[in-house]
Amino acid sequence: MSFKATSREIGDVTVIDMDGRITLGEGSALLRDMIRRNLASGRKKIVLNLGGITYIDSTGLGELVSGYRLTKSEGGEIKLLNLNKKVTDLLQITRLYTVFDIHNQEKQAVASFQP
Repeated sequence: MSFKATSREIGDVTVIDMDGRITLGEGSALLRDMIRRNLASGRKKIVLNLGGITYIDSTGLGELVSGYRLTKSEGGEIKLLNLNKKVTDLLQITRLYTVFDIHNQEKQAVASFQP
């Protein structure tokens, strides 16, 4: 299964819905491009909906971290939404679970950007 991503806006928050695998090649490049496009257009509040992600390899994990760092450097934030057990386990093993703000409900994730 390849990687697919679409974005939508909820107020000033961009939600990127993803399906498939974030791996070396198409998946990681598309994720990188989507994050950069949003930042370039001034959209700095980003929720990555990982509900449809079935697998993330080390390159995909690196892309999540890279996107997080880039967004932070631009004065924005990335939050993660709907992690499945495999992705949750991966983030716990790599200790990235403590880096990302992770939510189980979209409404909660979007509201978490408000002061």
